[in-house]
Amino acid sequence: MVEFLIKRPIAVTMSLIAVLVLGILAANFLPVSLMPEVKIPQVTVQVTAENLSARELDATVVKPLRNQLTQLNHLKNIRTETRDGSSTIFMEFEHGSDIDFIFIEVNEKIDRTTLPKDIERPRTLKANATDIPAFYLNLTLKENIPQQTADIQKFIELSKFSLSVISKRIEQIPEVAMVDISGQILSEISIIPNLPKLQALHIEVADLEKAILGNNINLGNLTIRDGEYQYNIRFSSTLTQKEDIENVYCKINGRLYQIKDLAQVKEVPQGQIGFVKSDGKSALTLAIVKQADARMSDLKKEIHQLTETFRKDYPHIDFTITRDQTALLDYSIDNLTQNLLVGILLACLVIFFFMQDFRSPLLITLTIPISLIITLLCMFVTRISLNVISLSGIVLGVGMMVDNSIIVIDNITQKWDKGEKLKTAVIKGTNEVFTPMLSSVLTTCSVFIPLIFMSGISGALFYDQAMAVTIGLFSSLAVSLIVIPVYYYRFYKKQEKRSRNRFLSRFHLMDYEKIYENGLKWIFRHQVLTWGILIGMIAGSCGIYLVIEKRKFPPITQNDLLLNIEWNKRINAVENERRTSRLTDHLKPLLSQYTVMAGSQKFLLSHTKENSVSEAIVYLKTVHPDSIPVLKEKIRSYLENNYPEALYSTESSGNIFDMIFAEKEPTLVARIRSINGKSPEPDLLNQLLRSIRDKLPSIHIEPVAWQEVVQLLTQPDLMTLYGIDYNRLFYKLKSAFNENRIFYMNEGEYSIPVLLGEEEKTLQHILRTTTVKNDAGIDIPLSLLLRENRINDLKNIISGAEGEYYPLQLEVKEKNIPDITRQITAVVAADRNFEVSFSGSYYSNREMIKELSAILVVSLLLLYFILAAQFESLIQPLIILSEIGIDLFGALFLLWICGSSINIMSMIGIIVMCGIVINDSILKVDTINRLRKEGKGLLKAILMAGNKRLKPIIMTSLTTILAILPFLFTGNLGADLQFPLSLAIIGGMTVGTIVSVYFIPLGYYYIYKTRQS
Repeated sequence: MVEFLIKRPIAVTMSLIAVLVLGILAANFLPVSLMPEVKIPQVTVQVTAENLSARELDATVVKPLRNQLTQLNHLKNIRTETRDGSSTIFMEFEHGSDIDFIFIEVNEKIDRTTLPKDIERPRTLKANATDIPAFYLNLTLKENIPQQTADIQKFIELSKFSLSVISKRIEQIPEVAMVDISGQILSEISIIPNLPKLQALHIEVADLEKAILGNNINLGNLTIRDGEYQYNIRFSSTLTQKEDIENVYCKINGRLYQIKDLAQVKEVPQGQIGFVKSDGKSALTLAIVKQADARMSDLKKEIHQLTETFRKDYPHIDFTITRDQTALLDYSIDNLTQNLLVGILLACLVIFFFMQDFRSPLLITLTIPISLIITLLCMFVTRISLNVISLSGIVLGVGMMVDNSIIVIDNITQKWDKGEKLKTAVIKGTNEVFTPMLSSVLTTCSVFIPLIFMSGISGALFYDQAMAVTIGLFSSLAVSLIVIPVYYYRFYKKQEKRSRNRFLSRFHLMDYEKIYENGLKWIFRHQVLTWGILIGMIAGSCGIYLVIEKRKFPPITQNDLLLNIEWNKRINAVENERRTSRLTDHLKPLLSQYTVMAGSQKFLLSHTKENSVSEAIVYLKTVHPDSIPVLKEKIRSYLENNYPEALYSTESSGNIFDMIFAEKEPTLVARIRSINGKSPEPDLLNQLLRSIRDKLPSIHIEPVAWQEVVQLLTQPDLMTLYGIDYNRLFYKLKSAFNENRIFYMNEGEYSIPVLLGEEEKTLQHILRTTTVKNDAGIDIPLSLLLRENRINDLKNIISGAEGEYYPLQLEVKEKNIPDITRQITAVVAADRNFEVSFSGSYYSNREMIKELSAILVVSLLLLYFILAAQFESLIQPLIILSEIGIDLFGALFLLWICGSSINIMSMIGIIVMCGIVINDSILKVDTINRLRKEGKGLLKAILMAGNKRLKPIIMTSLTTILAILPFLFTGNLGADLQFPLSLAIIGGMTVGTIVSVYFIPLGYYYIYKTRQS
């Protein structure tokens, strides 16, 4: 084929140009995203019941739902978290499950569950990458409006304006799916009856409600015909504003009244159970959710243009973009691209210095852009997006893309230098290395194939990386076999022999051939010492593996975080906001931007954790990532000194990377359950935790988050005696606590509730002063009918498949976990009220390491099968694969001394290294076999093969190492992911090159020295 191609350079050139044009065109349409599109097998069910306590909600709603949902197929884990007024059920399914079908099944199970009639139907949400907002847009008035002033009306107007104008204009952008808003303050109509006047006139509050509802009707349309004409007559008497309610007429006891004569009608701000603040100012926060198929770059452009328009059109409003996912995308992609260019440059410099010629290195250098463009074309055809994972796969492949071209050109050059004609040298030199090059590509790709079969999302995620590397390597192989021979022949056609460039010859830094010969002689003279060193390195690998840290994913550089606070007190939203503001004022010197979400939020989607009134979420952004540890320490010190009862935690700020990769569990979780199967009692739990704290004084153990629950217990005997039914009592309590919503008035994009009740009073005042009439018209005091009871209960009720438990979360070093679990188990057993089991990332990480180890074994078997097929030998593959055990020392040692860990990325690096590092040994063994077939003796064949393949081995190793070297010196999402992977490859490749050059000849000699004829 090579002979055919070199006779048709124009056909090859035209075909190449056509492919490159298509590749460049495809690159412009290639989707760009932060992460690959993967379906996350998670479903969340949200339950809302404002008037139920956590215990009542768990007993009447959550438990029946959980019993139904545990019957779902492929359910991997279920966990419920219940608090006053709301509950969330998290379900995780086995990866690969049809999440759309499961979503339907979940809704069917919910519909089959018998729930209280006054409970809203639970909402079901699928976890999706697009659920994470691309932006949060904070709106604040340039004049700060305190929450507790008469000027709050200005903020109400801002809330209405954002709902009816700002959000609608943003949703008109094609790339935007929806705008989710929180922090808005709207008004409500409060009707306060004049109770003394009503009592004097013998009028009940229920009479007012009946009159108002009777005047808020819409009977629909009536169609009448008048000859050839037809008319639609609409009967409507709806109340649309405060004045309409005031002017409602009612006839009671034979007299005509207006509502304004009997009650005061006021438009007041709705009672707030949550606040949002941006940089200290009252704010609205708009979560902008991207369309699933939209390009992030297009969305960024549109949002920034629209925001600038807003700033010009509405100068009295500040618009601040926070938690910008596109910035993370741009930063990661730009840095990966920069690393790619730096890697290409370093690889090219190595080629120029070793080849000492401009033409040959130019051919090799051209391999990279050509292979890249072909790779992008294939990615477009296979619908793989350009993302952090696929781009890192391309970066990994860059160093290997030039390997085949280096081998082809070096082999052609050697034959030409020996006196063969150029055309013959091109044909023979290319054909001679085709088999080992194909084997090298197959062995490299074979180590990626098992990664696709990893369980969970990781397997689907790294499909992009495996495909990017595979496509890149096969593209470079095709270029090396089709393009390189043709242009090599055209470049040197007019020369009799190859000549070195005088300028590049000056950069001959060392005589590596002499160093190699001296080293090989030393190895053969000190064989016992050499074997001892190699065995010591294998033992060192085992030792390092035992002591090195093991975790699921590498730490990620970040300059922002989310702070979750549970004040662990029955405080209202105003006090919550006050405490949180004091904290942010204390942290302000370290911050460039912050957003406070204190109390319950009004988001519709599940991108933000649901809060109770006493909880807060604070987004904190620093100028530099180095400030994050200082910020965390300052948070810890402030909260422990000022609010020691508060519970708090920090986490990453929330992006698609976190959704897929983040460690969602602490290192260790002790799941404490009552032996009797009942709910754990806070007092007994605190007693147990004190015992654990005494046993483990060096570990921070938070107190139990509990609350005092007020119960109003009816006295049935007295209710029967005085002739009071439950409905009448309940209606009176709703009115007394100002919770009697009689209807909603629609006003554009929002509704204004109309409440009929009394002025706000304390519980004791209501029980002491409020009365309810019986059938005889006698006023009976509520204090006679109700009895107040106070109990302590858990604020958050956590349940799993095994039932209700208390999660004691511990962040401890992994090496201490076996001892800690033993001590906790002993303390719990001595208590005799509880039992304990353990979970956490410590256990899941070990499962992941075991799985990756099994994948490594599968990869080695695949490598063995491929090599055995190539060499037609069962022994020679063992010679090549034996070096992997030694190369592991280099990978693990570099990870250890650089402070990295064994995680999914470093394990992938080790697996990839196993496929790359043996390529040099394949080339070496293939050359030794060929020389022996030509009649050379064993030792002579080994020495000649070493000299012949030394330069391409060094060049291919250096280009691979230098291509990924930039990852060690940049800090961003893409580089942080690749840092441990790069360490593993660089360490393994460095040791592997030495092993290929020296150990493989020695091992080959030991196997065949007794077989030589």
